Amino acid sequence: MAGRRKLIVVSNRGPLGYERDDAGNRVARRGAGGLVTALRPLVSQHDVTWIASALSDEDRAAAAEGTLDEEARDGAPYRLRFVAHDPSAFDLYYNVVANPVLWFVQHGLWGLKQPGPDLEQAWRDGYEVVNRAFADAVCAELEREPDAAVFFHDYHLYAAPRLVRERCPDAVLSHFIHIPWVGAEGWRMLPEEIVRAVHEGLLANDVVGFHTDRWRRAFVDACTGLGLDLSGRLVTAHPIAPDVAEFEELAESAAVLERERELVEDRPERLILRVDRTDPSKNVWRGLEAFELLLERRPDLHGRVVLLAFLDPSRQSIPEYIEERALIEAAAARLEERFPGALRLRIADDFPQSVAAYKQFDVLLVNAVMDGLNLVSKEAPLVNTRDGVVVLSVNAGAYEELGPWVVPVEPYDVEGQADALERALALPAEERRNRGDAIRAYVREHDLGAWIDAQLFDLERATTIRA
Repeated sequence: MAGRRKLIVVSNRGPLGYERDDAGNRVARRGAGGLVTALRPLVSQHDVTWIASALSDEDRAAAAEGTLDEEARDGAPYRLRFVAHDPSAFDLYYNVVANPVLWFVQHGLWGLKQPGPDLEQAWRDGYEVVNRAFADAVCAELEREPDAAVFFHDYHLYAAPRLVRERCPDAVLSHFIHIPWVGAEGWRMLPEEIVRAVHEGLLANDVVGFHTDRWRRAFVDACTGLGLDLSGRLVTAHPIAPDVAEFEELAESAAVLERERELVEDRPERLILRVDRTDPSKNVWRGLEAFELLLERRPDLHGRVVLLAFLDPSRQSIPEYIEERALIEAAAARLEERFPGALRLRIADDFPQSVAAYKQFDVLLVNAVMDGLNLVSKEAPLVNTRDGVVVLSVNAGAYEELGPWVVPVEPYDVEGQADALERALALPAEERRNRGDAIRAYVREHDLGAWIDAQLFDLERATTIRA
């Protein structure tokens, strides 16, 4: 898109956070996570004010100072505004409503999490309170820059757009949802008051964006089931992608190369890889059971094939996540007891280690119960050097794009996953190469820049429709 735009980016987690060093000086720590990485080009190419939650004591001190001038990693200037929330309200918002209730509903995991009797109170006293604080900050920035477009992100902020629209009726608002959406049936486990607030909040935007057409259709279905009018709004689907140049540069960085050397020194004949968080939606333990079943069937693979599982510990203050990690560790223990040396499990946050493994896998296993997209399925083939084959859940958003070149699996079918691993290991060399080359070509063509351009084009369309 030509020209710079004034943008207000709104997300729960910001591009950086503050802390104090040993000398008592304020220092910035760069934010982690896919959202921060994905939005970096916006900061570099446009006039951005980023609004986010104050998550540390020093963030809260910075929030009291108002909007701060900051620089992105490439030196691009942007403005950062922290919102300091009441701790009890934030706990209800984040740990009771957003994670895990909204997350579980939208990932089809309602069998694991039944909403408690106090959910409606938590929505009013937590989720809405925090969203109102975000809306206040957005409206203050719109008063300063009334022609800026507002770009909300994800499931933490469903109520904020309606609150902004009530006070700033002429603002151009967009909201991108990075997780799956479910249709009307999937929302019925929640009180109708909350379900309506979610969908009406999103429909206060001019643009509502999803990664896939499947999630877009589910949103339309849910709105129709509630009798809500979608006219005048753009509901779009644009799958996100890695920053190809940056990711390929990272794959050759000193930290990654060092970990790759360590991996190659002790590399098995064939390597099956999974890189995930210990999140119930990622379905890790069923993948371990599928690998165990494969080794039962194929004694000839013992000692030749190893499953390398790099897992990032996730949300360990939430009971369902603690239980999920216990299931993973129990499945890993059974596998190791029956087939010593067949599994290398590491639970730690070490991204260079994961990227090194991306380069070396023969089979990548992604068997998510549901996933908004799953960037691993795009990142790993991009830098893989062994014509690795991707085994991908049909419920991962990326399957909509990568389906022709992957081995598909149903997430609850453990036997089918074992079949898929066996098939992936047996594919002829030429077919492996052709599949990998096709995924790499697709990701390079449909890269992060294309996703950013699509968001900005939607904003232009929304502006035209409003005019």
